[in-house]
Order: sequence, then C-alpha cells, then structure tokens
Amino acid sequence: MPALRVLNECDVTQINGWPSYTGDMEQMDYALREKGWLHECRLRPGVFLYAVEDGDDLIGFTILEKTDTAEAEFRIALRPDRTGLGLGESITSKTLQIGFEEHRFSRIHLIVRKNNTRGIKLYLRIGFVDRGECRREIQGVLVDFRLMEMSREEFTRMRIMRNAGEFDEINSASPS
Repeated sequence: MPALRVLNECDVTQINGWPSYTGDMEQMDYALREKGWLHECRLRPGVFLYAVEDGDDLIGFTILEKTDTAEAEFRIALRPDRTGLGLGESITSKTLQIGFEEHRFSRIHLIVRKNNTRGIKLYLRIGFVDRGECRREIQGVLVDFRLMEMSREEFTRMRIMRNAGEFDEINSASPS
C-alpha cells in the first residue's frame, strides 16, 4: 500500500530522471521534467509536496497548492510504469485527507485534461464534482480541461459511505 511523506530535493532529482510517459499520457511528460510541476511549485509559499512510496520505491508525487484562504489545487503524477494499476484512488484519497484534516482546507479543486477519461472517472468515483470546462495554455498549446472540486463535507460524506460499504462487505462475508 503506497504511503505519503514530505517530498525532498533528492526525490525531485529522481523524478526528473524517470522514463518518459508514452501513449495517451505522453502529453503529461512535461510535469516530470526539470521545468515541470515541481520546478514551478516547490519554492512558492503555500505549496505542500508529497512523495509517494511503495516500500522504499518512489512511485509518484502529489501537490496541494493553496489558492485561497482555505482552498487548494490538487495535482498527482505517478512514475510512468506505475500508471493504470489502480493506485490513483488511494493516493488521491490520502492526499485529500491530509489537505482537509491537517491543512484544514474547506475546498480542494483540480483541472484534468478533457481527454483523460481515466482520470475523470477516478475523480468522479472519489467524489469530486464536475464544475465545467476551461482552456489553459500549456507549453504554448491551448488545452481543454474539466474543472472539478470537492468540499471537506463532501469528502467526509464519501469516507463515511465508503467505510459503511466496507463494513457491509465484511458483514455479508461473515458466516451467520
């Protein structure tokens, strides 16, 4: 089970050296590179960077960047060989928990590329609410995004529902 910890400079160097994304993820490769997300965010105030480890193996990172008094933007990147393995849900949930419980954000939002159907489905399943579309320039190219957000209350409600579902599964699997 992946664990989060505070990201350090050695992690950044390692991430910059990860292999490139390919296929439908190729457009995201810039996020891992020297002038990518970590370079863009790490020295700004109000940015919380987390390394994602599986044992001693660095497999990803997440970012919570404060955008208002009690709000933050969420970002996630996994090492290219760890995408598509079902890790995103638990990593995103752990990061949201830190954001809502430790940093006391009342709202966390994100943008996800419109063609990232896997990401959109994940965020909706976790409980993010789709708030519309926007267009941003990324490396000189206009890119279409979905805007999504979650409130602390929605996160708490989703956790309660998820825990109740797990409880129901355990009870239905128990012999009578």
